[in-house]
Amino acid sequence: MSALIKKLAILADAAKYDASCASSGTTFRDSAKTSGIGSSGGMGICHSYTPDGRCISLLKVLLTNFCIYECSYCVNRASSNVPRARFSVDEVVKLCLDFYKRNYIEGLFLSSGIIQSADYTMEQVVAVARKLRIEHGFRGYIHLKTIPEASKDLLAQAGLYADRLSINVELPSEESLQQLAPEKSTVTIESTMGRLKEAISEHKAEKKEQRKKSTNRAKRIPDFSPAGQSTQMIIGADNSNDAVILNKSHHLYKSYEMRRVYYSAFSPIPDASSQLPLKPPPLIREHRLYQADWLMRFYHFKVDEITQTTSTDDGMLDLDVDPKFAWALQHREYFPVDVNRADYEQILRIPGVGVRTARRILQQRRFKKVRIEDFERFKIPFKKIQFFVQAANYTPSIGDVSSTAIKQRWLAQSQGTAFFAAAQKKNQLSLF
Repeated sequence: MSALIKKLAILADAAKYDASCASSGTTFRDSAKTSGIGSSGGMGICHSYTPDGRCISLLKVLLTNFCIYECSYCVNRASSNVPRARFSVDEVVKLCLDFYKRNYIEGLFLSSGIIQSADYTMEQVVAVARKLRIEHGFRGYIHLKTIPEASKDLLAQAGLYADRLSINVELPSEESLQQLAPEKSTVTIESTMGRLKEAISEHKAEKKEQRKKSTNRAKRIPDFSPAGQSTQMIIGADNSNDAVILNKSHHLYKSYEMRRVYYSAFSPIPDASSQLPLKPPPLIREHRLYQADWLMRFYHFKVDEITQTTSTDDGMLDLDVDPKFAWALQHREYFPVDVNRADYEQILRIPGVGVRTARRILQQRRFKKVRIEDFERFKIPFKKIQFFVQAANYTPSIGDVSSTAIKQRWLAQSQGTAFFAAAQKKNQLSLF
């Protein structure tokens, strides 16, 4: 095995713990009729997944897994005994171009351990992106993981070459961060997020102003991280409950205009600190957090509504059913919703009804009333909505059926499905 392949095996494996690699939201670029290579648009990035469900669609790799930091939850921490490797800038550039030409990848996700200093490491990361963009005309997708402690100038350069920048918030509270990653600080991380937000907004405003002038001779204003910024939070390494995690996410979306907050279930590592749990959290918890995150962003649910859905009131999501179904069970007074009279926001609260279906219901009732059999056409199982909707020819017989009975009935009917089986095992669905 060549030295380069050995490095790739080590550094690609080390990068698998970072989940924030989705490529959505960037601008379309194409190298057709240019001397460059690649495209960030068209069918987009073709994602593929490891057996544990993590995305490896891009060339997802670390520049190095050497690190001077001692984050307890990280397999690449300074005291770890894992095999170490380091790419040169030219090696990463060559791998990216070679893999792209072989149609193995559609872009690059580059992160790194901290070597020498934050600025030195960031210089190396930026140099990879600059070489790809400037020297090789690479038009594909680039996601750079940035280092909060790096200088403003380096972060500004990174934004000019990358489609997306991300800074890991790591843990949901400053207390947990100080306990498990003492070299890092919430203040520093969020200050850098704030600077990125301002830079992205300024570039968008300048481009908008330029378009108003619509002068072809005007100097083109370059994009700055057109796919915005994202972050990742580790779940289950500390004692934070789901309410704390979702409140942190809400804060990040609102304050720094995050495109995505990714949740990564903690994986036990060799020779781990005694401060860490011995077992990973159930991966279904990670899945429920993504569902709750979706409800906050697209269904206008508040964090308190999502997390106050269990009798134990411990701030944890119900792992047995999705957060929207759990909320409906706790708020029976809200139902049944008459789908021929309710407004859009009310319809969105019905379990199983998504944004697209809610719009189809509104569109249909302009011409004719919605009947219960229409939900089959909407591909929503009757067993999920039977206690929550009222249609032209259907009124549910709720009677004395309790929320507990509805939940048990739903769980019983769901048995045998692939998802339910995986949920019972507390494992993530296998895609293979």
